[in-house]
Amino acid sequence: MFRHLILLVLFGLMLPSLVAAASVYRWTDENGVVHYGDREPSGRSAEKVSVKSGTSRSSEERASPQAQVEAMEKNEAERTRRENESAVEEARRKQREANCQAAEANLQIIRSNARIRVEENGEQRYLTPEEIEEQKEKYKQVAEENCGPAASED
Repeated sequence: MFRHLILLVLFGLMLPSLVAAASVYRWTDENGVVHYGDREPSGRSAEKVSVKSGTSRSSEERASPQAQVEAMEKNEAERTRRENESAVEEARRKQREANCQAAEANLQIIRSNARIRVEENGEQRYLTPEEIEEQKEKYKQVAEENCGPAASED
Protein backbone atom coordinates (compact mmCIF):
# COMPACT_ATOMS: atom_id res chain seq x y z
CA MET A 1 0.00 0.00 0.00
CA PHE A 2 2.80 2.35 0.97
CA ARG A 3 4.62 1.61 -2.31
CA HIS A 4 1.54 2.46 -4.33
CA LEU A 5 1.22 5.77 -2.51
CA ILE A 6 4.87 6.65 -3.21
CA LEU A 7 4.50 5.75 -6.88
CA LEU A 8 1.33 7.82 -7.12
CA VAL A 9 3.05 10.86 -5.55
CA LEU A 10 6.09 10.50 -7.85
CA PHE A 11 3.87 10.23 -10.88
CA GLY A 12 1.94 13.32 -9.75
CA LEU A 13 5.19 15.26 -9.44
CA MET A 14 6.44 14.13 -12.86
CA LEU A 15 3.18 14.83 -14.69
CA PRO A 16 3.62 18.64 -15.00
CA SER A 17 7.13 18.22 -16.37
CA LEU A 18 5.88 15.67 -18.93
CA VAL A 19 3.14 18.03 -20.04
CA ALA A 20 5.56 20.96 -20.26
CA ALA A 21 8.01 18.89 -22.27
CA ALA A 22 5.29 18.08 -24.76
CA SER A 23 4.48 21.77 -25.34
CA VAL A 24 5.45 23.33 -28.64
CA TYR A 25 5.46 27.07 -29.29
CA ARG A 26 5.20 28.95 -32.57
CA TRP A 27 6.40 32.52 -33.12
CA THR A 28 7.47 34.83 -35.90
CA ASP A 29 10.72 36.79 -35.72
CA GLU A 30 11.34 40.35 -36.91
CA ASN A 31 12.18 39.07 -40.43
CA GLY A 32 8.85 37.25 -40.77
CA VAL A 33 10.37 33.80 -40.35
CA VAL A 34 8.20 31.32 -38.44
CA HIS A 35 9.95 29.36 -35.68
CA TYR A 36 8.91 26.43 -33.54
CA GLY A 37 10.41 25.47 -30.21
CA ASP A 38 9.79 23.55 -27.01
CA ARG A 39 10.30 26.70 -24.90
CA GLU A 40 8.44 29.96 -25.10
CA PRO A 41 10.80 32.67 -26.37
CA SER A 42 11.60 35.48 -23.97
CA GLY A 43 10.45 38.94 -24.97
CA ARG A 44 8.11 37.64 -27.70
CA SER A 45 4.59 36.46 -27.78
CA ALA A 46 4.22 32.87 -28.88
CA GLU A 47 1.32 30.67 -29.72
CA LYS A 48 1.09 27.27 -28.05
CA VAL A 49 0.61 24.60 -30.72
CA SER A 50 -1.27 21.37 -30.12
CA VAL A 51 0.92 18.39 -30.92
CA LYS A 52 -0.30 14.83 -31.09
CA SER A 53 2.21 12.29 -29.91
CA GLY A 54 2.40 8.64 -29.07
CA THR A 55 1.29 7.40 -32.45
CA SER A 56 3.68 5.98 -34.95
CA ARG A 57 3.21 6.60 -38.62
CA SER A 58 2.75 3.70 -40.92
CA SER A 59 5.57 2.79 -43.28
CA GLU A 60 3.48 4.18 -46.14
CA GLU A 61 3.25 7.60 -44.44
CA ARG A 62 7.03 7.59 -43.84
CA ALA A 63 7.75 6.63 -47.43
CA SER A 64 8.99 9.18 -49.90
CA PRO A 65 6.50 10.67 -52.35
CA GLN A 66 8.08 8.60 -55.13
CA ALA A 67 7.63 5.41 -53.10
CA GLN A 68 4.02 6.38 -52.38
CA VAL A 69 3.37 6.91 -56.11
CA GLU A 70 4.98 3.55 -56.91
CA ALA A 71 2.83 1.87 -54.25
CA MET A 72 -0.30 3.48 -55.70
CA GLU A 73 0.65 2.37 -59.22
CA LYS A 74 1.30 -1.16 -57.95
CA ASN A 75 -2.11 -1.21 -56.21
CA GLU A 76 -3.82 0.07 -59.37
CA ALA A 77 -2.05 -2.55 -61.52
CA GLU A 78 -3.14 -5.29 -59.11
CA ARG A 79 -6.74 -4.02 -59.15
CA THR A 80 -6.72 -3.95 -62.99
CA ARG A 81 -5.26 -7.47 -63.09
CA ARG A 82 -8.03 -8.73 -60.78
CA GLU A 83 -10.70 -7.04 -62.92
CA ASN A 84 -9.26 -8.58 -66.10
CA GLU A 85 -9.07 -11.96 -64.41
CA SER A 86 -12.72 -11.59 -63.40
CA ALA A 87 -13.67 -10.74 -66.99
CA VAL A 88 -11.81 -13.81 -68.29
CA GLU A 89 -13.50 -16.01 -65.67
CA GLU A 90 -16.88 -14.56 -66.63
CA ALA A 91 -16.25 -15.33 -70.31
CA ARG A 92 -15.18 -18.88 -69.42
CA ARG A 93 -18.30 -19.36 -67.30
CA LYS A 94 -20.56 -18.18 -70.12
CA GLN A 95 -18.79 -20.44 -72.63
CA ARG A 96 -19.20 -23.44 -70.30
CA GLU A 97 -22.92 -22.63 -69.93
CA ALA A 98 -23.34 -22.49 -73.72
CA ASN A 99 -21.41 -25.76 -74.17
CA CYS A 100 -23.52 -27.39 -71.47
CA GLN A 101 -26.80 -26.31 -73.06
CA ALA A 102 -25.71 -27.45 -76.52
CA ALA A 103 -24.52 -30.84 -75.23
CA GLU A 104 -27.74 -31.41 -73.27
CA ALA A 105 -29.88 -30.42 -76.28
CA ASN A 106 -27.93 -32.78 -78.56
CA LEU A 107 -28.23 -35.62 -76.03
CA GLN A 108 -31.98 -35.03 -75.85
CA ILE A 109 -32.22 -35.26 -79.66
CA ILE A 110 -30.14 -38.45 -79.77
CA ARG A 111 -32.20 -40.08 -77.01
CA SER A 112 -35.55 -39.19 -78.58
CA ASN A 113 -34.78 -40.26 -82.16
CA ALA A 114 -34.01 -43.77 -83.26
CA ARG A 115 -32.70 -42.57 -86.60
CA ILE A 116 -30.56 -39.48 -87.10
CA ARG A 117 -30.00 -38.02 -90.52
CA VAL A 118 -26.85 -36.03 -91.37
CA GLU A 119 -25.65 -34.27 -94.48
CA GLU A 120 -22.16 -35.04 -95.78
CA ASN A 121 -20.73 -33.71 -99.03
CA GLY A 122 -24.16 -32.53 -100.15
CA GLU A 123 -25.72 -35.96 -99.60
CA GLN A 124 -27.93 -37.05 -96.74
CA ARG A 125 -27.51 -40.29 -94.87
CA TYR A 126 -28.54 -41.89 -91.59
CA LEU A 127 -26.07 -42.47 -88.78
CA THR A 128 -25.38 -46.09 -87.92
CA PRO A 129 -26.17 -47.28 -84.38
CA GLU A 130 -22.42 -47.24 -83.66
CA GLU A 131 -22.11 -43.64 -84.87
CA ILE A 132 -25.10 -42.64 -82.77
CA GLU A 133 -23.48 -44.25 -79.72
CA GLU A 134 -20.19 -42.39 -80.45
CA GLN A 135 -22.05 -39.09 -80.69
CA LYS A 136 -23.94 -39.83 -77.47
CA GLU A 137 -20.65 -40.52 -75.62
CA LYS A 138 -19.10 -37.36 -77.08
CA TYR A 139 -21.99 -35.19 -75.88
CA LYS A 140 -22.01 -36.89 -72.47
CA GLN A 141 -18.32 -36.00 -72.11
CA VAL A 142 -18.96 -32.37 -73.10
CA ALA A 143 -21.85 -32.19 -70.63
CA GLU A 144 -19.73 -33.64 -67.81
CA GLU A 145 -16.94 -31.12 -68.51
CA ASN A 146 -19.25 -28.11 -68.71
CA CYS A 147 -22.40 -28.76 -66.67
CA GLY A 148 -21.19 -30.21 -63.39
CA PRO A 149 -19.53 -28.54 -60.38
CA ALA A 150 -16.11 -29.69 -61.63
CA ALA A 151 -16.53 -27.33 -64.59
CA SER A 152 -16.40 -24.30 -62.29
CA GLU A 153 -13.08 -25.45 -60.81
CA ASP A 154 -11.07 -25.12 -64.07
